[in-house]
This record gives sequence, C-alpha cells and structure tokens, in this order.
Amino acid sequence: MQFRHQKVSVTAPARLHMGFIDLSGSLGRHFGSIGVALNEQATCLTVAGADRRSISGPSVVRAEKCLTMLCEAFNIPDNLRINIESAIPEHVGLGSGTQMSLAIGAALNAFYDLGLTIRDIAKVMVRGQRSGIGIGVFEQGGLVVDGGRGEHTITPPLLARMAIPEAWRFILVFDKRGQGLHGLQEIQAFQELPPFPRREAEQLSYLLLMQALPALAENDIVRFGEVITRLQRAVGEHFAAVQGGIYTSPEVATAMQWLAEQGAVAVGQTSWGPTGFCMVNGIERAAVLVEQARHKFAAGDTLTFISASARNSGGLVVVE
Repeated sequence: MQFRHQKVSVTAPARLHMGFIDLSGSLGRHFGSIGVALNEQATCLTVAGADRRSISGPSVVRAEKCLTMLCEAFNIPDNLRINIESAIPEHVGLGSGTQMSLAIGAALNAFYDLGLTIRDIAKVMVRGQRSGIGIGVFEQGGLVVDGGRGEHTITPPLLARMAIPEAWRFILVFDKRGQGLHGLQEIQAFQELPPFPRREAEQLSYLLLMQALPALAENDIVRFGEVITRLQRAVGEHFAAVQGGIYTSPEVATAMQWLAEQGAVAVGQTSWGPTGFCMVNGIERAAVLVEQARHKFAAGDTLTFISASARNSGGLVVVE
C-alpha cells in the first residue's frame, strides 16, 4: 500500500464526563451519559511515512498499542513516524484513552484513504463500551448526550448535541498525586456496584431533557448547573462505595465545596476522577476564581486549578 499523503495532523479534544443517567439499565438501556468537549486539553499528533515505525512524545506506550491494533485490524503498514505533540493526561477523567485511539485511527484513515467513520474506528478499538461521550465530542464537539447501550448497540448513539455559550467557563481541579479507577479496576468496580434505583434514573432523565437542555438553549447557566450538580451527586453517591466517597480525592472534594460557596455551578467530578469541575459565567470571573483557589489551597501543594472553555467543534484532521 502506497502512502497517499505526506503528513496528517490530528487534534482530539479532551472531554468532561458529567455523569450517567441509568447505571443499572432499569429502564431498558444501560448508562446513557452527558459530557462536553474542552479546548485547553487535547491530544495532538502527526503521522508521516517513514522507513520504519517510530513514535515520539508523551503517552508512547498507549500510542504503540493503538497503532498495533489499528494496523492489524485494517491490514495496513506500520512503517510510520508518529509525533505526539501533546497528550491528554492519563486516567484523570478526561478521556485520554478514547481520544488517543481516535486520533491515531483518524490519522491512519486519512493517511491511507481508508474511508472509515469515527465509529468504525471506535468499534475496532473497543471504545464506547459504557459511555459514548468521547466518540461524540470527537465527531461534533460541544455538549453531547448519548443514549447508552441497548440490546443491539455497537457504540452508544448520539441523541443530542448543543453548543456551549462562549462566556461559560469551566474550572478544572486536578489532584497531582493520584489517578481514577481504570482498566480492570474499573470493570470490577462496575460489577460491585449495587443496583441504581429506577426512580432515580427516571428523575435524572426528566431533569436532563426538560431542565438542563432547555436551560442550555436559553443560556441559563444557573438552572443548567443545578441539574448537573444534582446528577453528579446521584452518581457520586452511587460510586462512593468503590471510589472512597462522592469524590475520589478528599482534597478535590474540599476545593469543590469552596468553589460552590463562591458561586460556581455544575459542581462535580469527571468520570472516576480525581479531576473535579465546575462552571462560572464569564472569562474574567473564571480567572479571578482560579487565582483565588490557587492562593487558598497553595499550602497543600496537591491541587492544580485551570480555567477551560468548551470546544464547539469536533476533532480536527488536517491532510498535507
């Protein structure tokens, strides 16, 4: 197979996972989730032809595994040079594994003109087993809602996609010491969880459809935030037995409580954490709050705070 292009560059945005709707499938479909793409955290890489296979940059081990799986699945040569310019931090709740898989898959798809969709790549890479948020944000960006898994689901279908207002800002709180559950630990944790109450799933479904999404459409960050906080508390309480509390990191939990007291909304933990998130209206307000948080929690030297914006476009593939 001949190289069709000289180089392909891909940007795959990180995502916040804002919570599941029905963790037990009590209403007929498992999971279902809501999340949003971010601008400031992304996996960026380039793929070019080479005499032999080489990968450089961060997250090389993960990238090696992805490249091997994709080349074997699609029967394509691996004599490529991959330069990873930046990588989403691993196992902190930002979707690093899915975005690395999709980034390399999208690059190979363009490089060899394979004619694949993002969902074709996700299926081969066994992504979307529970949440389809990472796939949805690569496809379209913005805020996405997936329909979970039914009897015949391959990847969770995208039910809604909406743009986030430019003025809305996320504050992310990182714990420098730890990682959230992943791999076999994550699988075991889901197996150990008690049944998610049907009544709770019904309530969350209603709040998402009839409160959160209309609030987003009407630029009402307070009402939107109320639903996300409510959803996050329900999921956090359900996960508490396997992750040590509503938050994986007690220090992040303390910071999130303080941020809520300062007026932040949509307060919670993305995926298994330990990263916490919340929202405020206004770039300047976010910058001030981040600076105040850095000063207040500086003594512990365990937390990092950043302001981030929503990415209202999906993954970017540039062919040269």
